[in-house]
Amino acid sequence: MKGRNFLTLLDYTPDEIRQLLALAAQVKNEKKNGIFPERLKHKNIVLLFEKTSTRTRCAFETAGYDEGARVTFLSNSQMGKKESLEDTAKVLGRFYDGIEFRGFKQETVELLAKHSGVPVWNGLTDLYHPTQVLADLLTISEHVDKPLNQVHFVFVGDARNNMGNSLMIGCAKMGMHFTALAPKSLFPGEELTARMRELCKKTGGEITLTENVADVKGADVIYTDVWVSMGEEDKYAERIKLLLPYRVDRRMLDLTENPDVKFMHCLPSFHDLETAVGRSVYETYGLEEMEVTDEVFRSVNSIVFDEAENRMHTIKAVMLATMTDILD
Repeated sequence: MKGRNFLTLLDYTPDEIRQLLALAAQVKNEKKNGIFPERLKHKNIVLLFEKTSTRTRCAFETAGYDEGARVTFLSNSQMGKKESLEDTAKVLGRFYDGIEFRGFKQETVELLAKHSGVPVWNGLTDLYHPTQVLADLLTISEHVDKPLNQVHFVFVGDARNNMGNSLMIGCAKMGMHFTALAPKSLFPGEELTARMRELCKKTGGEITLTENVADVKGADVIYTDVWVSMGEEDKYAERIKLLLPYRVDRRMLDLTENPDVKFMHCLPSFHDLETAVGRSVYETYGLEEMEVTDEVFRSVNSIVFDEAENRMHTIKAVMLATMTDILD
């Protein structure tokens, strides 16, 4: 994988994804045991951010430092303002050995990859969030006592956003049963769904789109995300009306009939009133909790913070795989 970009899991085979997960488990074990081989020593990495971040920035920086890399965080560049994307990519490719981008358009990260000449990693765009899905798959493999290809995974909420897209791709690649539980208007796109159903014929996976909450029966994982993504802040009234029946609560977990069902969320989550956004929504709409209840978020079923930690380990695996010969 040395020299390759990491823009979407569509570009990676099931075997390659399994290799990345195995490498992530290896580097996680190394860190837990105080082993830091510094395989990226003298490598320079730049992180380009259009959107705010906690986990993505911290995961990339910590992973890079653990492996001996030098990391630049860049959120005030001239990219797209006084300098074209192509010119910026060519300049950064002369300075850096790897580039991360977190922003809006998928086209931006693709242009960086086309013109920089170094590996480019997608830290989130409006279409895909592949580093998050790698972390999710690693977390499931750690907490669900069955092979990934036997896992029933349910994504609840806005299933046509970047997380809905990326999780459907990841589950299809791994031969999992992926269920999107959402109002029909928020189902994943027809083209991507059809493509993933074709892939499932090879991997043994299954794709289900449903509006019926009862279809969570038998689920191993219930996963949700915020109802309004960055850049859609004018849609709160519309999304609350659509998605309130799909809030993850104890009743939904009970409907799985699986006492060990796991709850996952890519974070941040609006499960209480301890955020400015949460308080604003409460003042406007009277909701104390949005996509998940505080009870479920803090329950023994919740593995959200293990999931968050795994962003660091899987991102480290991606950087090592694309910048070194570790998987050769």
